[in-house]
Amino acid sequence: MSKKNKFTTLTALAISAQLIVGSCYAASADWFEKFKQTASDKELYTLLYAMPKGGDLHHHITGSALSEWWYDLALEQSAHGYEFYTKVKVNNCRDYGGNEFGFSPYYLLFTNLLASSYDKLPACEKAEYKPLKDLNATEKAAWLNSIRLDKDHEGRDEFFQTHWQRMNELSSSPYLIAELLVKNMQAFGDEGLIYMEPMMGAFGYTKPDGTVIPAEVTADIFRDRLQQADAKATGITVRMQESILRFSPRAEDSLRKYYDFISKNNDLYVAVNMVGREDNDKGHPARFLPVLRELRHKYNNVKLSIHAGEVDEPNYHIRDTLLLGADRIGHGVNLITDDDMMRQMRNGPYLVEINLISNLLLEYIDDYSQHPFPEYLRIGIPVALSTDDRGMWDSNLTDEFFVAVKEFNLSWAELNTLGENSIKYSFLDQQTKNTLLNEYQEKMAKFEQQVSTSGIKNITTTPVSYSFICDKYQLCLEES
Repeated sequence: MSKKNKFTTLTALAISAQLIVGSCYAASADWFEKFKQTASDKELYTLLYAMPKGGDLHHHITGSALSEWWYDLALEQSAHGYEFYTKVKVNNCRDYGGNEFGFSPYYLLFTNLLASSYDKLPACEKAEYKPLKDLNATEKAAWLNSIRLDKDHEGRDEFFQTHWQRMNELSSSPYLIAELLVKNMQAFGDEGLIYMEPMMGAFGYTKPDGTVIPAEVTADIFRDRLQQADAKATGITVRMQESILRFSPRAEDSLRKYYDFISKNNDLYVAVNMVGREDNDKGHPARFLPVLRELRHKYNNVKLSIHAGEVDEPNYHIRDTLLLGADRIGHGVNLITDDDMMRQMRNGPYLVEINLISNLLLEYIDDYSQHPFPEYLRIGIPVALSTDDRGMWDSNLTDEFFVAVKEFNLSWAELNTLGENSIKYSFLDQQTKNTLLNEYQEKMAKFEQQVSTSGIKNITTTPVSYSFICDKYQLCLEES
C-alpha cells in the first residue's frame, strides 16, 4: 500500500471513529436528558449516588468528619490514653473579655480539652467542664450540633469563629484523625469515589500529656493506617496536603517547614494549601511571593493549591494567587469579576475547585442563580466539584452533583468532564494519574451502558444522604 493510500485509509478510519464516538455521545446525551425529564428527585439522586466519581480535591479532613464520628472516635481514644473534657456551662470564672478574642473564647460552650489541660484549670473553671463520655442526652445532642451548621441563622461567622475553636484539642490525637480519614474513605467509596486529596497536616499533634508528636511520627501513623485492610477495601487512593493559615504572623515559616517536610515525604504528601478567610487582609496573596520564589530555588516536588476568590468583593486575589505559582484555585467565586483572568483561564492549565454547598451556607452567594460555576464550566475553564467541609454541612459528594444537575441542568458529558478533571488536575504522579483516569473512564462507560438502557432499576446501591439535601430539597433518604 502506498503512503498516500495508507494515509487516506487511516484518515477514513479516524473519521469513522469520530462519527461512532459522536453517535455514542448523542445517544448518551439523549438518554440522560430523557431521564431528567421524567425522574423524581429520589431517582436522580439514586443514579448520581451510584455514578462513578473521580476525586475530591478540596476538603479539610477535620471539617469533613460528621459530628457523630467525632464523638464516637473521641471516646475510643481512651485506647491510646486520650481523655477529653467539654465545657457545658459558664460560671463567669474570668473577668469579662479574658480570652474572649483568642483562639478559644472563654464564653464558648462545648470547647474540648485534653484531660491534661483540664487538670491545669482552676477549680472554678473545672466545674464548667464534664468528661465527654459523661454527657447526658440533651448535652450530647447540643455537642453534636455545635460543630455543624444546623440552623438557618448560622453562616460564615459561626463557621469561622466557633466550629474550629470548639474542636480545639479534640484533634490532638493523630490516631483519631487517621480514623476520621478511613471513615471518609469508606463513605466516599460507597459513593463511587476513587481518589482523595485531603488537607490533613502532620504537624501539631500531641500525646495525651500535651507533649508534641514529631511530624515524621504522625506521617508514619497515617501510612500504617492506610495499609490496613479496611482502608484498602475502599479502593480509594489517598494523597495529602499540608495547609497553612494565611493570616498567621508566622505563615512564611510554616511554608518553609512544610515544603521541606512534603519534599521528604512525597509518597504521602504532595502539596501545600493556603487556607483561611480572605477578608482578613493579613493573608493577602502578594505577601507570600518572596518566600515561594525562595522555596522554588530548592524544591522540585511540591505542588501548590490556594484558596482564592472566596470573598464578597471584586479583587485581583486569583490573579495574584496564580502569580504565586498555584496550579489550582480553591473556590474561585469572584473570578467572574475579573474579565482578563476569565479569558486567560479558559482551557487550562489551572483548575478551579468548586464547592457549591460551602459557598451557599457561608453566604458567598444568596442562592444558586448567583453562582458562576456554570459559566466557568461552559466557557472551558477547568472545574471539578468538591465537598470542602462536608461534616459541618452534613452533606456528601453526591449532594454537590445533585445540586449541580438540579440548579444548572448538567448534561451527562459535563458530569463526565467533572469526574475526569478531578483526576487530571490532581497532584498525583503521572503514572498513578493515568491509571486512575483509565479506571474512572472504564467504570463510567460500564455504568453508562447499564443506566442508559435500564435506568435505575438495576442499581443495587442504596443511597445515603444527610440533613443538607433533606432541608434544602426536601429529599430525605436513609442517613448513615
